[in-house]
Amino acid sequence: MADYSDTTPFPNMPQLTTRHPMPVTLPTPLWLLPLAPRAQLGLVAPAAGPALCTIDLGRMDYHAACAVQEAALLDRLARRDAPQDPALAPATLLLVEHDPVITISRRPGVAGHLLAHPAALAAHGVALAATDRGGDITYHGPGQLVAYPIADLNALRLRLHDYVRLLEGAVIDVCQGLGLRAGRDPGATGVWVGAPADTPAAMRKVAAIGIRVRRWVSMHGLALNVTTNLEHFGLIVPCGLHGRPVTSLRTELGPACPPMADVKHALAAALAARFAGALRSQPHGRG
Repeated sequence: MADYSDTTPFPNMPQLTTRHPMPVTLPTPLWLLPLAPRAQLGLVAPAAGPALCTIDLGRMDYHAACAVQEAALLDRLARRDAPQDPALAPATLLLVEHDPVITISRRPGVAGHLLAHPAALAAHGVALAATDRGGDITYHGPGQLVAYPIADLNALRLRLHDYVRLLEGAVIDVCQGLGLRAGRDPGATGVWVGAPADTPAAMRKVAAIGIRVRRWVSMHGLALNVTTNLEHFGLIVPCGLHGRPVTSLRTELGPACPPMADVKHALAAALAARFAGALRSQPHGRG
């Protein structure tokens, strides 16, 4: 996919504020910070496992989070050819909640999936941002847990299709742990709840997935609606899927919906288990 650019040709749309990721200096590799103190990085790391180091970025502007992703990816690429470090987890998981923003990929035709005029976006306090991930158009905002695995897919021996299924599987694990039946739709990437896949119109999307891979290291990832303001999805055609409703854990579970902190820990644990499973399935171990 293309890198960030200063201008993006989306006709008939308000001008998007796209930025190059700002340089970020990391005092030590992200994946060697299982307990990074706030005084050092302003980050918190829920427990995960040896296959995954998890770092909580809290609430962060979309562009700022892209800069952290970029720094982590470049650091991992720089260390790929270094002597094998047993403490180096094959994936770093960045967890974040974004300020309200609609992100739009460079896929042809995506501009038509933005339904709101600039005045409506301003009234809702929702920004626009171009993105270099795959997929279509989506919304991020408070109450939505966004997970960005910076994963060495070579080290994990994962192909792109398998990696996307791994992300979906981790979200399904979280939902099932909460007593919520969730699954896949063969015709649409993501995680869905509701009726079986043979009646897709009755299914509701609880998590969206969009990734980018550079030299087989992943960026971007998944967005799980926990207590998200679902009205903001009415500003777009989510993921470009007409007539497919979006839901959240709070909508589905009501008072039984867990707090965001618990969902963070559950998702980090589920992803760690899935990554560990990928490592165990390798015929000759890591390398």
